[in-house]
Amino acid sequence: MAAPPHRYDEGLEMSHYDGMEVHQYPQQSYQRHQNHEYQGMEVHNYPGNDTDDTSEKPALHDGPYVYNEDPRSQLRRDLKTRQIAMIALGGALGTGLLINTGPSLAESGPGSMFIGYALIGVLCFAVMSAMGEMAAWLPLASGFTGFAHRFVDPALGFALGWNYWFKYIITTPNNLIASTLIIRFWFDKAGQHDSPGANPALYVTLFLAAIIAINYFGVGFFGELEFWLSSAKVLIMIGLVIFTLVTATGGAGHHDAPGFRYWKSGNPGAFAEYGAKGAGGRFLGFWNVMSNAVFSYLGAELVGITVGEAQNPRKAIPRAVKLTFFRIVFFYLILILLLGMNVPYNSPILISAANESKNTASAKASPFVVAATLAGVPAVETLINVCLLVFTFSAANSDLYIATRSLYSLAIEGNAPRIFSRTDDRGVPIYALALSSICCTSAYMSIRLSAFRTFQYFVSLVTIFGILTWISILISHIYFVRARRAQGIPDTALPYVSPFGIRGSWAALIFACVITFFNGWADFVHGLTEETKFNHKNFIVDYLPVPLYLAMIFGYKWIMKTEGVKAADADLLGGKSKIDEDEAEFVAGELARRGGAPEGKWERVYRLTLGNFF
Repeated sequence: MAAPPHRYDEGLEMSHYDGMEVHQYPQQSYQRHQNHEYQGMEVHNYPGNDTDDTSEKPALHDGPYVYNEDPRSQLRRDLKTRQIAMIALGGALGTGLLINTGPSLAESGPGSMFIGYALIGVLCFAVMSAMGEMAAWLPLASGFTGFAHRFVDPALGFALGWNYWFKYIITTPNNLIASTLIIRFWFDKAGQHDSPGANPALYVTLFLAAIIAINYFGVGFFGELEFWLSSAKVLIMIGLVIFTLVTATGGAGHHDAPGFRYWKSGNPGAFAEYGAKGAGGRFLGFWNVMSNAVFSYLGAELVGITVGEAQNPRKAIPRAVKLTFFRIVFFYLILILLLGMNVPYNSPILISAANESKNTASAKASPFVVAATLAGVPAVETLINVCLLVFTFSAANSDLYIATRSLYSLAIEGNAPRIFSRTDDRGVPIYALALSSICCTSAYMSIRLSAFRTFQYFVSLVTIFGILTWISILISHIYFVRARRAQGIPDTALPYVSPFGIRGSWAALIFACVITFFNGWADFVHGLTEETKFNHKNFIVDYLPVPLYLAMIFGYKWIMKTEGVKAADADLLGGKSKIDEDEAEFVAGELARRGGAPEGKWERVYRLTLGNFF
């Protein structure tokens, strides 16, 4: 059952120091005060008898607390603001953009692809904004699984946490396999695919050992390395934008400027027919983009996992979320628009590359290689392959981090064995890392091409779990807003408020549910693939995650006898005072280090220029 409501007669007491404001709110009136010198943490003092004893609340069915009471279960807040912002970007930049855009363009056309990616981009930003509002208010170590647990129902937190962990113990080895296929590209090109050096098990071992070591040496080391890997991704994307712009305007290769030539009707046009003729076929072509677009954006929400290790979450999380919109527009929409200008959707080379994407993750399947080939620019294939290797290694590294923290979150919420909440001296959940790493050895079972195809079924399966994660975050935000209103906490008291509000989260939730419901529509339409009859394997992959997710929720409710959390009973302050104290200590230390200056000259220059990208 939901915990009984707490009454608060006295608020947070904290000694005053320069650089931080403590806000006093009377019983019936709240005011927002701005600290113009420092755009970091704000501590809001609410009337009330704070009984949270500075610990994160356990599962409602559980007993003693773990987080912050037990020094063996504490994460370390070593992630810098710039690292979190870059991790948020890097999570959304992967092979989905460099590879999966090929099949989308070939089957749907450039117009449908652009509109589809734009709509999913808005959905992604709505999810990030909803999560950012909750995370900035209460940056729990358990991330968004903790929000679902506290604000909605412990059963949702249970299902969301295990779903997210399962998703990433599958995608991590998949990215390891993708890396070996990318390396194999060079051996195939040299005619040495049977040489000892081409053995994929060798590279799986090498990359797996590397990402385990990176995660083992602490979140500070992980964050810094991931910052530079994600920076490399950004440079690659900027390079692709410049390259496709130059080729679209005739500045390279054959010096032929296609412009919007391929968007004109009959040449071949902006909207491809898919599954039917006429307007219906063009609509199906547009809808066909949705799944690939969702796959490309998945991972942006991983910033919600980092909040428990952020040095200054009230500053870092809003910044990461706000920059998401700009980056979606620049790195996705502009690049997709330029790609559609360079490559006609009926190009035989593009269709061949789209077919290659079913078997490999190397440059052979990239539509950007197709764009270079059509423009007459040689030697791009090898360069794209290097870029893909950076993308897959970075993805595998961050995926293992997410898997580890997801299992840790389940443990501190009482939904996994307590041993997985244990951390070492560096704040690394060592046992959670060990189990997640062991699960990654499944990559050895998929080193052959045929096995890789089978493994792709599992990847498609957990992709649906990805959008179910988005749905859960949106539901948590709706309940969070209701709880705030019921308990008298206004928007002005929050460090960050979603620009979409509760209505935007409702709209995004409905849109996400529609995408999930119609995800497998192609299974019921004959003639779309080489299959001549109903493909039960594809149907299972497209829809099995939904009943599994619901089974975890209702199974947990039935076994643990839990109830949904009422708005007046939701725990909005449990653990907040301890988080505030830790962040206040960090802010004071930073101000002292700068001699009282809120921001250095070069830090300001970086924030206003390169900080929009890096």
